[in-house]
Amino acid sequence: MGAQSNDPRAPGKAASTNNRRGPMSRPKSGRGVVEAGVIEFALAARAPESYHCPLVAAKLGPLVDRAASGFDAPIVGLAAVEAWLDRLKQWNARMDLTAARSDPELVDLMLADALVLAKRIPRGTRLVDVGTGAGAPGLALALLRPDLGVTLVESQGKRSSFLRTVIGAVGRTDITLERQRGEAFAGRADWDLAISRATLEPTAWLELGQSLVRPGGGVWVLLAKDSPPAHPRAVVEDDFSYSWPLTGAGRRAVLYRVA
Repeated sequence: MGAQSNDPRAPGKAASTNNRRGPMSRPKSGRGVVEAGVIEFALAARAPESYHCPLVAAKLGPLVDRAASGFDAPIVGLAAVEAWLDRLKQWNARMDLTAARSDPELVDLMLADALVLAKRIPRGTRLVDVGTGAGAPGLALALLRPDLGVTLVESQGKRSSFLRTVIGAVGRTDITLERQRGEAFAGRADWDLAISRATLEPTAWLELGQSLVRPGGGVWVLLAKDSPPAHPRAVVEDDFSYSWPLTGAGRRAVLYRVA
């Protein structure tokens, strides 16, 4: 399945969107910033010195900027996302965590869907990302939108170990990580929103996803080439197509509202 659709900053200090890469501190409230009714994405980052491999960051940083600009995302401070992708590139050299074959593919694969979805998720939403892999799109959403309550579900040991390392490095202990299969949570209806990408085929994901959210909750189905599935308890509320900004890969995101 493919997908569409916020380094926190101190409350009351609106940073210029021209200073996109400046160091930011995490707001004490742990929430994003809303100005004039528009959610500004912020990336959670603690001490910049905790992020290393500057040569790698120097390569990925401009690509992250380009991806954000491609969706006109008003992101201030990209340290946390760069740190995450920096570590991912290092780990990926030792073990197979993603299928990305180039830096642009890596940035698009991990970040682009979250940049699209982040603008379409209400404040304070509790969401679960099933089969998050190395963090897409759930971890990216948590970094872009610190107001969200994010649970990452990943059963593979090497990927969950990577996620635990990144969560600690960026100081986001509010992010919940569950080393389980998504089916272990079927029927719990604990979340407002469920997201998954390429973990299950679309019909199977919609069936599982609708059981994870409360009545009135939503399920995002992220598609590459498949047609949107149907479910008797879910109706389509949003459906749109987009392209990843660096590689041009076509994607489609469909939001279902669960009865």
